[in-house]
Amino acid sequence: MNLVERVKAILLTPKTEWAAIDGEPGDPQLLFTNYVAILAAIPAVCRFIGMSIVGLNMPMVGTYRVGIVSGLIGAVVYYVLSLVMVYVMALIIDGLAPTFGGQKSQPSAMKLAVYSMTPVWLVGIFLLIPGLAILGILGLYGLYLFWLGAPPLMKTPEDKSIAYTAAVVVCGIVISVIVGALVAAIA
Repeated sequence: MNLVERVKAILLTPKTEWAAIDGEPGDPQLLFTNYVAILAAIPAVCRFIGMSIVGLNMPMVGTYRVGIVSGLIGAVVYYVLSLVMVYVMALIIDGLAPTFGGQKSQPSAMKLAVYSMTPVWLVGIFLLIPGLAILGILGLYGLYLFWLGAPPLMKTPEDKSIAYTAAVVVCGIVISVIVGALVAAIA
């Protein structure tokens, strides 16, 4: 399945798409090169354009822009850390699965981490115009995707899927805060 078809299917028909994904191999190299590397670039590139070229309009101050070099460094760091975050989330997903009645499976955990992040990467387009960054909240759809994907991929019982999702989300928030702090410190 090509990238556009997969994105469309995971967003519009997630229940049937998770069943299809469950039957596919979870080769990390294939997932990263054909899916993650492309989609994770969206927020990094859009953030650079939005903050370094478009700028943020601030009342009584004017337009604030991040310098081009700082913006590029920030975009590269953000992109690399996004890739690392997906891998770390897959490790967490796999590690927590038995706690919630699921089965450990690194390939399935990788697929769950990768495909449930799809909306987060896509809403990165709103970073082109810094004033629209609040629309990034639409990326929370990824939580729903994770909740739907946990039972078929990690074999988590339906009744424990919400708790499993919540535990993974808490870990994801902690990782996101760390990644955000690293990007801010470096850029």
